[in-house]
Amino acid sequence: MSQETEEKKKVGGQTLPPNDVGRRQRSLRRWLGVAIALIVVATLLVSGILSRVKARTALKAETAQVALTAVSVVSPKQSAPAEEIILPGNVQPFITSPIYARTNGYLRKWYVDIGGRVKQGQLLAVIETPEVDQQLQQARSNLLTAQANLELAAITKSRYQGLLKSNAVAQQDVDNAVGTYNANKAIVEADQAAVDQYTALVSFEKVYAPFDGVITARNTDIGDLINSGSAGGVKTDLFHIVQPGKLRVYVNVPEEYSRGTRVGMTADLHLAEFPGRKFQGKLVRTADAINVTTRTLLVEIDVDNPTGTLLTGSYAEVHLAVPSQASTFLLPVNTLLFRSAGLQVGIVRDGKVVLSAVTPGHDFGSQIEIVSGLKPDDQVIMNPPDSLVTGQQVQIVQASLPGDIK
Repeated sequence: MSQETEEKKKVGGQTLPPNDVGRRQRSLRRWLGVAIALIVVATLLVSGILSRVKARTALKAETAQVALTAVSVVSPKQSAPAEEIILPGNVQPFITSPIYARTNGYLRKWYVDIGGRVKQGQLLAVIETPEVDQQLQQARSNLLTAQANLELAAITKSRYQGLLKSNAVAQQDVDNAVGTYNANKAIVEADQAAVDQYTALVSFEKVYAPFDGVITARNTDIGDLINSGSAGGVKTDLFHIVQPGKLRVYVNVPEEYSRGTRVGMTADLHLAEFPGRKFQGKLVRTADAINVTTRTLLVEIDVDNPTGTLLTGSYAEVHLAVPSQASTFLLPVNTLLFRSAGLQVGIVRDGKVVLSAVTPGHDFGSQIEIVSGLKPDDQVIMNPPDSLVTGQQVQIVQASLPGDIK
């Protein structure tokens, strides 16, 4: 084959000279490069547009999300079936008594001071009563005189009754003798009563303990004038005695808890002088009536105190578990909205706010009892803004369980 024939090529079905073939190939490569460049530019342009559209959409969604009010919510806490109430109580002895004198005189001696433990019938003090002693002596002398007169009247009566049988004396004389005897007998009985009276007064010179207990006060000393009050003066209070083996604690229960307060309930006593320790007592009786002044029910709680650990007159905090009358809920106080329409709370339902009117019960400081207006699964907004309205869309950023809020 000749050189001219070898240099000839077929391009597009046509046979071109070698120079034309080269130019045509270079042109194709140039257009291919331009096309690739256009494709790259178009790809970059489309990618940039899509990126900006996506960013704009995300920004719009984020802006809408940020525009929503962020709220924290809490679920209502179901109140316990038995509600513990803490009330002040006065610790008093089971038996307490002031000891007064029953006769007038001067204190000769006392035998027991404050804090002394005594037994029933133990001698506490002796009173000197010279006037009563003299009156007793006089009463005894009068009794002896009356008894002598009675014996003489008895002899005279018997003699006249014997003479009457022989008609030696008149019936009138017999009757006079009998009357004299009866009168002297009555005088003897009266003088005997006087002797018994003064004997009793003399026995009151010695003051005894009426029961086992502790002397908490001694209000007299040797030589003091003792007045029994028989002449209308002020009675002398010699001692105070208490029985501390069992204590009574009186508590005034508010009227709203009175229905749940029953005899037989247990109560725990907490005293400041015994931190971390409690003493158990039993509710033994109630007044069964509401005090119209304080609107409270007076109850008595008995506490055993065999070792005298608790002191009478102490102040105690009494913890009573009173059964709840109805199912209620507890909410933090910072969930409440005070509006002209009444007390309300904000509840989130399906991302929107619903303002619900509630009825409050007892206020426990950081928590408040809600009697009505709530459901167990409600999500209640904490620290609601004043601008909160029904239908407002909100975003929950924190949700608390019922036990998280104390």
